[in-house]
Amino acid sequence: MSAPVRVLYLAGSGRSGSTLVTTLLGQYDGVLAAGELRYLWQRGELDNRPCGCGRPFRDCPVWSAVRRDVPVRDAAGIAARLRARLRMRGVPALLRRVRAGRRPVDQHPDDAVLTDLYASVARHAGATTVVDSSKLPPYGALLGALPGIDLRVLHVVRDPRATAFSWRRRRGLDGERDERLMSRPPVWKAALLWSVWNAVTVRLWAGDPDRYLRIRYEDLTADPAGVLARVTAFAGVDPQPGPFTGAGSDPDADPEAEPDPDAEADPGAVTVRMAPTHSVAGNPARHRTGPVPIRADDQWRAGLSRTSYAVVTALTLPWLRRFGYPSGRTDRTTTSGRRDTPVDTPTGHEEG
Repeated sequence: MSAPVRVLYLAGSGRSGSTLVTTLLGQYDGVLAAGELRYLWQRGELDNRPCGCGRPFRDCPVWSAVRRDVPVRDAAGIAARLRARLRMRGVPALLRRVRAGRRPVDQHPDDAVLTDLYASVARHAGATTVVDSSKLPPYGALLGALPGIDLRVLHVVRDPRATAFSWRRRRGLDGERDERLMSRPPVWKAALLWSVWNAVTVRLWAGDPDRYLRIRYEDLTADPAGVLARVTAFAGVDPQPGPFTGAGSDPDADPEAEPDPDAEADPGAVTVRMAPTHSVAGNPARHRTGPVPIRADDQWRAGLSRTSYAVVTALTLPWLRRFGYPSGRTDRTTTSGRRDTPVDTPTGHEEG
């Protein structure tokens, strides 16, 4: 019997930095940055969108080998059934099932395909850890119930005012030249989604510190090496060699590789060297390679209107406090190296 596949599942809200975290982790030996695998069936099998390595999904050597192992004749059906099984309206029932000690998501024949998928991905990539940045808590709960998967949850959070602002940006699905845009929910909906997915993530996994670790985007961009040291230790990943090449921006760096091309250069930024990954779906930032300065994307501080700021703050206030974010406008939030513990007062790249 083969050993379980270790899956580091990035959970939480969209636009919280998961693409940056995934790509950084993909630079370590034995780690495959697989991206948002819940979208593989639609964006990979059906749409044949670019892999993180730049090739169309079906032409990527890793995914071509996986497809030979896991032949799929009903990708559209799997994609549709996953959407139906993981709908938001099913979250209360999912939580009730977990409290009762039952399987969080009903079994389905598609589960055998998912189990084979993760085993094949790890085998063909030569990976001991597969990083899945799907974020959606119900999908993580589904994975955790599958045989042969050793699930560890990395909860990535970011100030909800920043995520709401980021969702409003016009951005192509696979970069600036892609006419198909990523979704742009209104700020109130982005705030509600932030609250729901982060709350569900905490409810599902925060009680098991061996399987759950929370980090903040703001802490990662302030101290990339320190936060990644915590993450690699938690995930059982060898921290050497890492992606860090030194401090300061590289004069030969591709401008498109910078997390925030419109921000002013930060000469003190930590620089990492990004090699291509095989992320199957996610923020177009997953395609950036070469020397990349890591710095916070803070455009929201000036760009988010007072009204939007107030709306998002009101809708997320309880979790703002728990995660250490201030309710009022400030220049920055301070770093916090805590696991998930209540925060009563503020302790205080491009995002995924």
